[in-house]
Amino acid sequence: MTVVDAESRFHVLAVDDSLIDRKLIEMQLRNSSYQVTTVDSGSKALELLGLRDEADDASPPSSSSPDHQEIDVNLIITDYCMPGMTGYDLLKRVKGSSSLKDIPVVIMSSENVPARINRCLEDGAEEFFLKPVKLADMKKLKSHLLKRKSPTKCQPQIQPEPEQKLEPPQPAPEPEEAVAKSTADGTTISDCNGSSNKRKAAAMEQQEGLTSSESTKPRLSNSSLAVET
Repeated sequence: MTVVDAESRFHVLAVDDSLIDRKLIEMQLRNSSYQVTTVDSGSKALELLGLRDEADDASPPSSSSPDHQEIDVNLIITDYCMPGMTGYDLLKRVKGSSSLKDIPVVIMSSENVPARINRCLEDGAEEFFLKPVKLADMKKLKSHLLKRKSPTKCQPQIQPEPEQKLEPPQPAPEPEEAVAKSTADGTTISDCNGSSNKRKAAAMEQQEGLTSSESTKPRLSNSSLAVET
């Protein structure tokens, strides 16, 4: 599908009480490949949208009149200063409807009044164009049409990972004290390696003691062992 075919699927409702301005905006929208429906008042715009002006509630619309048929509209562009119902009143009615509140609304005016512009933008208008409307203004409509055509997708929520509780470090076990066990012969026996080393050292000392005692004993010579005859 080409860009022109895609834009031709968009339907714009243009509202202006001035015939010249209405024809001008219609020509610009058609040159931009939009489908266009024009009306000269806000009350007729509400009828096309399926909403009726409070002043016309007493007289039900005729089913044979094409002005009372509901149409599928992708965007509304309306003049601000109109008799009966202003463009701002039309904006409030559209945004107050549960079925129409998502339709983008653009306001036009030949008067540059900042307070008026700010009020319209704060109450839901997508754009505020100063007349005469230019071709560059028509290009701004595309972003609002595409935004409504493709609804935003919900982003998957990322669940935060549970915090890991860090356990306090356990103190290192203290070395067990060697428990000496005495035997009947006085030898010391221990359950740990350190005490066994002590036992070996004690045995070596005992052996050295025996060796030294033997070396200190006097030796008898062979002559002294001879028996006198």
